[in-house]
Order: sequence, then structure tokens, then C-alpha cells
Amino acid sequence: QVELEESGGGLVQPGGSLSLSCAATTSISNFNYLAWYRQSPGKERELVARITSGGSTMYVDSVKGRFTISRDNAKNMLYLQMYSLRPEDTAVYSCRIYKDALRDYWGQGTQVTVSS
Repeated sequence: QVELEESGGGLVQPGGSLSLSCAATTSISNFNYLAWYRQSPGKERELVARITSGGSTMYVDSVKGRFTISRDNAKNMLYLQMYSLRPEDTAVYSCRIYKDALRDYWGQGTQVTVSS
């Protein structure tokens, strides 16, 4: 059973930074689609950023220039570096790795709260 475990969430003041990590119990080098999602109360889950096996990245407009997604295949890790955080970034952040319909895995999520 593949497991993903996020870490690095917490409480930060507006303008601050956090770095999220996602540790996988399987080799991620074979997964073409790795991504971070977030969900806040009363809102639908939102794709924040994704990275492909070739290193191509995509970000939702609201985080462009502030967040950076990266992967380390050797360590089976996915990262999300977040800068200039805003209160509207408050959410539970979850990582996902996807290869096909049978190999689609999600983490439990980590809470990020941006508040003064």
C-alpha cells in the first residue's frame, strides 16, 4: 500500500513563508503527475501546483510567483515552497501522485494557517 505523508504545515503571519514536504513510500520516478491541492472550509478542493516527470510545472494564478513546486526522485519527495503567504492561502494542503487510474494516491493533508 502506497502512503504519502505531508509535513511542514503550521501557523504563519501574513507575508511569511512555509515549506511543505510530501514523503512517498514508493518510487515517484515512475509517476508523471505530482501535485499539491488545497481545500478551505466551504470551498472546493483546488489544484495549487503540479509537476511532471520532465519537470514541467503549472501553478494556479493566485500563487504564481509566490509558490514553487519541486520533486526529488532520489528521495521520493515532493515539495511546495510558499512565500509571501496571505490569509486566503489558509487551507489543508494535500499532495497527490498519479500514474493511472489504479495508481492514484493522496496524502492526508497538512493544515496551513496564515493569520496575524
